[in-house]
Amino acid sequence: MLYRVLHESWLQRQLFLKLLKRDFAERYQGSYLGLLWSLLLPLLSLLVFTFFFGVIFKLRWGDRGGSSLSELALILFVGMALYNFLAECLSRAPSLILAHQNYVKNVIFPLEMLPAVMVTSALLMLAVTLFVILSLQEILGSGLTWTALLLPVMMLPLLLLTLGLSWFLAALGVYIRDIQQLIVPLVQLLMFMTPVFYPISALPASARYWFQFNPLALVIEQTRGIILFGQPPVWGHYLLCLGMGFLVALLGAYWFARTRKGFADVL
Repeated sequence: MLYRVLHESWLQRQLFLKLLKRDFAERYQGSYLGLLWSLLLPLLSLLVFTFFFGVIFKLRWGDRGGSSLSELALILFVGMALYNFLAECLSRAPSLILAHQNYVKNVIFPLEMLPAVMVTSALLMLAVTLFVILSLQEILGSGLTWTALLLPVMMLPLLLLTLGLSWFLAALGVYIRDIQQLIVPLVQLLMFMTPVFYPISALPASARYWFQFNPLALVIEQTRGIILFGQPPVWGHYLLCLGMGFLVALLGAYWFARTRKGFADVL
């Protein structure tokens, strides 16, 4: 099923690109600055993180107690960028099919493409944010190392995880409308269960053990390492993340394919 979705998206890439363009247009509809916001928002976020966590709370990062204010801001910024990517997709997914009911009646329209378009749109926004982070690391930080080239590889488990969860929630939202309200607090809870504002090393040993089963936590930690500290990934952890991401994507695609047959009856 996963292969079929990707294969159909490639065969119907013109439709995919058209839907992607429409998603971008709706994202900035009525905005004066348009796509410029994709650059301004990450920079504004960086200033906010720096002020609150570095100046007011005087946060120091794990064993990097002497880290500079700019380094701390970039550490937090990486975590928020990856978390926001997943959070946006999880928040939008439950209402995705409901917002495109006209496509459901069209028997030849590939509905599974809608979550894929949504995730791709969010991924492009993440790419812009990561470009800003890489630029700031080169200007304000200690510079970039060869490990930054591994960034696309590191994003693959997160992409698979997000795609699978989006397929699952998009289908579930058709049958259980309340999932849209339920997902909001769950996404907020996810932020505190993920090392966005704290390092995994700050947790007790018993808690650190369970964090290795949180793919988002591992991706955030290793992405920080390859961008900011020049540390190559722990490949064992990476393969674990990749396996979990692939499994979630496979199950999400299977669930969507099994449940889409009843969409028209419910809607």
